[in-house]
Amino acid sequence: MKDRDLVSRRSFLGLAAATPLSALVLGAATQHIPVGLELYSVRDDLDKDLPGTLSKVAAMGYKLVEFYSSYYDWTPAEARKVRRQMDRLGVRCYSTHNDPKSFTPEGIGKAMELNHTLGTRYIVLASPGTVTTLDGWKRVADMLNHANHTLMARGFHAGYHNDDDEWRLLDDKRPIDIIASETEKSVILQLDMGNCLASGGDPVAYIRSNPGRIRAMHVKDWSHQKGYDVLIGQGMAPWKKILTAAQTVGGVEYYLIEQEGLRGHTEMETAKLSLAAFRKVYQQVYS
Repeated sequence: MKDRDLVSRRSFLGLAAATPLSALVLGAATQHIPVGLELYSVRDDLDKDLPGTLSKVAAMGYKLVEFYSSYYDWTPAEARKVRRQMDRLGVRCYSTHNDPKSFTPEGIGKAMELNHTLGTRYIVLASPGTVTTLDGWKRVADMLNHANHTLMARGFHAGYHNDDDEWRLLDDKRPIDIIASETEKSVILQLDMGNCLASGGDPVAYIRSNPGRIRAMHVKDWSHQKGYDVLIGQGMAPWKKILTAAQTVGGVEYYLIEQEGLRGHTEMETAKLSLAAFRKVYQQVYS
């Protein structure tokens, strides 16, 4: 995702226990992992008509959604209204994407309030902005650790979503490795498949080197010829190895499809095609 632009622990755990992880069965797998949509994929439609977009996404078969950073501008009343519609549609929200302000002492309270209303588990940093030094990346890790202490006391976990830059060497080190090694194990790592592949990363190796921390994945493909303009299964991603590693080592709890555009198709058409493509890939792996 290129989005740079209070609750007691008991009540949160009760909500989590009541939320089935078998919400969407994709194939004859040993584990049934629910699949959602990162709503940045349909951002133009969402900005114009949030209720209508949620209804259409649910009708496609998505059982989860992930709101991106603009949700932070909602009032508590607006968040409650969205949650009521989600409940009617049978749609859950396990995580949100956030700007750095959600992890600051000044902003974390509002983030927790809104995320509690939405029923989320993970408050994920979508992007730290421009970071140019290794010390800068260590400060990002420190910010996540400090915020995670506050979040865990309220029943949440902090998370980190990778963009492109994290996979490229900076002074002979990859920022993604600093984030993984310098954050506490309870900070989840949300692996964005497309950004990893586009930047020369090895998603399977990354999953295996961080067991139990890859609770969520952004699912998209990438190819040398067409970049992100491919459906899942049409690019270079080794899906059998990725899915196997995610479900046996990574600790994945849910998948989030994110397709930021497909030539010749609208956002909503692309979201529908992407779900069908992922179902096909999943069934091929686990049939």
